[in-house]
Amino acid sequence: MGNDLAAFAKEKGVKYFMISYTDLFGGQRAKLVPAQAIADMQRDGAGFAGFATWLDLTPAHPDMLAVPDPASVIQLPWKPEVAWVAANCIMDDKSVEQAPRNTLKRLIAEAAGDGMHIKTGVEAEFFLISPDGKTISDEYDTASKPCYDQQAVMRRYDVIAEICDHMLALGWGAYQNDHEDANGQFEMNWAFDDALATADKHSFFKFMVKSVAEKHGLRATFMPKPFQGLTGNGCHAHISVWDKDGKTNVFADNAIELGLSAKGRNFLGGIMKHASALAAITNPTVNSYKRINAPRTISGATWAPNTVTWTGNNRTHMVRVPGPGRFELRLPDGAANPYLLQAVIIAAGLDGVRSKADPGRRYDIDMYQFGHTVEGAPKLPLNLLDALREFDNDKSLKAALGEEFSSAYLKLKQQEWNSYASHFTQWERDHTLDI
Repeated sequence: MGNDLAAFAKEKGVKYFMISYTDLFGGQRAKLVPAQAIADMQRDGAGFAGFATWLDLTPAHPDMLAVPDPASVIQLPWKPEVAWVAANCIMDDKSVEQAPRNTLKRLIAEAAGDGMHIKTGVEAEFFLISPDGKTISDEYDTASKPCYDQQAVMRRYDVIAEICDHMLALGWGAYQNDHEDANGQFEMNWAFDDALATADKHSFFKFMVKSVAEKHGLRATFMPKPFQGLTGNGCHAHISVWDKDGKTNVFADNAIELGLSAKGRNFLGGIMKHASALAAITNPTVNSYKRINAPRTISGATWAPNTVTWTGNNRTHMVRVPGPGRFELRLPDGAANPYLLQAVIIAAGLDGVRSKADPGRRYDIDMYQFGHTVEGAPKLPLNLLDALREFDNDKSLKAALGEEFSSAYLKLKQQEWNSYASHFTQWERDHTLDI
C-alpha cells in the first residue's frame, strides 16, 4: 500500500476521501473526493479558491491546489467508508508559504538541519454543550469544584468512551480521560509524537470530537472562554527535543536541576523571550484574552497564566517543568491553530537555542496568590490587539515564521480586530446610555 491512497482505499473499503487543509484562522476546509478519483488528486491536488477561506488571497488568484499527504491519512472510525487526509497547499507549482501546514513543515526541516527532532503533545480541552451553544449539556453538572467529578464524566460516558475507543483503534496511545475544572468541560489525552504528526492528530481530534458530539445530539466547543465564571479551554503543549534520529532526548540531563539540559533551557529561553508575541498565535481570538486575563473562576482558579514566568512542577506559571526532559507551555488555548501552534513553538525555541537564550529566574511561588510580588516579568497581552502589536514588533519571530505568513496573518487578524472593535454591544448601552 505504502503512499498509494488508491491502494489504501481498496484495502480498507474507503469510498470517499476528505482532502483537508487548515486556513490561517484554524478553519478546516475539505473536498469530498470519490476513491475512483483519488489517484489524480494525489498527483495534481484538489482545487480550491483560496480567497473563499481565511487566507490572504484575492478572487483573481489561480486555483490553490491541496495535495494530500498520504502519511497523514486516517479512516474515520465512526464512518469507515470515508478517510481524512491532510493536504499541503501549492499554487503555480510553488508552496503557498502562508498556509499553516506548509509553515510548520518548513520549520521542522529547519530544526532538523540543526540536528533537532521536535516531539510534542497537546492537551486539548473542550466543553460539551447544548446544540444552540447557550448552556452546558448536563443540567446536573453544577459542582463548584467539578474537576475529576466521576458522576459527571460517567453521565457523558457514551460520548467520551466512543471518542477514546476511536483513538485506541487508530493507535494514538490514548491513556486518560477526565472531567475538567469547568462544569461541562473534558480533556482526553493521547501519546506525544513528532510535531507534524501531533498537529495532524490535533486537527483530526477537533473534527472527531465535534462529529461524535453531534452524533449524540450535543455540540462540542474548543472556544477559549465560552462561559463567564467558568475555567476556559486550554491547550497545553508538552515539548521535548531529540537527536536527529529521534532516539535520544537532548532536553534530558539528570545532572542538572529539574532534569532539563542546557539546550532545553535555551529552547525555553526562546519561548520566554518571544512569549508576548507568540500569544498572537497561541491565543488567536478576541475571546482568548477572556481566559488568560480572567478573574478567579467559581472553582477558585483560572488555571491560565497572565505573566511570563516559569517554574518546576507548579501549574500557576506560564511554563512548568513537570519532569526531566520536557516542559509544558500552559499559554495556548482551544482556539490555537494546530499547525501554527507547533510552528511558533519551534520558531521561538530555535531562536533560543541559536542565541543561547537564558529563560531567566525560576519562580516557585503560587502566582495566583503572590504574582503581584514578581518584579520584571512581562505581563501577557491584555487583548488581541496588544498581542498583534507585540507580534508585529518581534522582527526575528516574524522572520522565522516567514514574512509571507506573518504579513498575511497580521493583515487578516487586524481585520478581525477591527470588526470586533466596530461591533456595538449591550455593555455599551448599559454603561453609556445615560451619560
